[in-house]
Amino acid sequence: MSTKPLPPLVEPVAELTRDEVSRYSRHLIIPDLGVAGQRRLRSAKVLVIGAGGLGSPALLYLAAAGVGTLGIVEFDDVETSNLQRQIIHGESDVGRPKAESARDAIREINSGVQVRLHQLQLDSDNAVDLFAQYDLIVDGTDNFATRYLVNDAAALAGKPYVYGSIFRFEGQVSVFWENAPDDRGINYRDLYPEAPPPGLVPSCSEGGVLGVLCASIGSIMVTEAIKLITGIGESLLGRLLVYDALSMSYQTMKLRRHPQRRPITELIDYHAFCGVVSADAQAAAAESTITARELHAMLTSGTDVAIIDVRERPEWDIAHIDGATLIPKDRILSGEALAELPHHKPIVLHCKSGARSAEALAALKKAGFTNATHLQGGVLAWASQIDTSLPVY
Repeated sequence: MSTKPLPPLVEPVAELTRDEVSRYSRHLIIPDLGVAGQRRLRSAKVLVIGAGGLGSPALLYLAAAGVGTLGIVEFDDVETSNLQRQIIHGESDVGRPKAESARDAIREINSGVQVRLHQLQLDSDNAVDLFAQYDLIVDGTDNFATRYLVNDAAALAGKPYVYGSIFRFEGQVSVFWENAPDDRGINYRDLYPEAPPPGLVPSCSEGGVLGVLCASIGSIMVTEAIKLITGIGESLLGRLLVYDALSMSYQTMKLRRHPQRRPITELIDYHAFCGVVSADAQAAAAESTITARELHAMLTSGTDVAIIDVRERPEWDIAHIDGATLIPKDRILSGEALAELPHHKPIVLHCKSGARSAEALAALKKAGFTNATHLQGGVLAWASQIDTSLPVY
């Protein structure tokens, strides 16, 4: 696969103003970038998916770099738990829409940037038309369903996008562009032809993430965006960069087209494709789910019930239901912990919000535990409805 520089994504706009020359002077004196590169940045339209962990540093540095138009796809509100890593927001923004908070932070950094807000949930009905309005997509999403959607919509819209992902102490970055010049096209499905099985890869809300990792990966994503816009350097197109913060190591792996790849011709149901919760878990939960108030009523009436917490130890240490027993989900799925579970009384499984306990419930049903149920909404529901003294995370 050729590694020669890709052509610039955009044409340069009119000459820079006196104030812009002063603002971007440290860019202008870089031979590879120069005045022409800065003019291309000012002409560029970049869409950032998410104003969260990766979107925060990406938006800040894209704005500081002088990208002329920034679009933000975001429909969530700022929560206190976001502030550990989502540095575009502050304490005064808690409760505000993230898109509006991000816009205000961008304006404070660079009032010359045009900010477009798309306060919507990206889906198969709106993604292609939205992407067509921009030169480049920066994907800061945190789940497989949306990543496949971004990939397929970018391919159909003919747009390149910068991919990033983070988990605990590790991060990944690459560039995907299905119709890249010189037959260099490659997309996310070449890296992940199929979505991982439901529950195999925890989300950041389940597994955690080192806050500063977002800055490391986000800044690399912006570097790739600048290179694509201006046509300088060697893009990560066709390569996957993997960063391990604990060992402070970077590795780059070559990516090639998957031999059985199929053309992307339409958008699909990505939640069904990724199976966010397996069919077995959905079936088990449909038959055997109780609410926090129902569990509280059982305990208040003196019913002898075994409450099994299927989260991991660090989550248990944050908050747990009194009287519960910690048995992580993986020990149940492997069968290792089945002998520790009672057959003579009701079992109520719970996790943080319900997905993991549904998977564990399906395993117990297959093993013959007919009296097992799981807690709808998990410990978060218990904390909001029953024991409001418990912290949420």
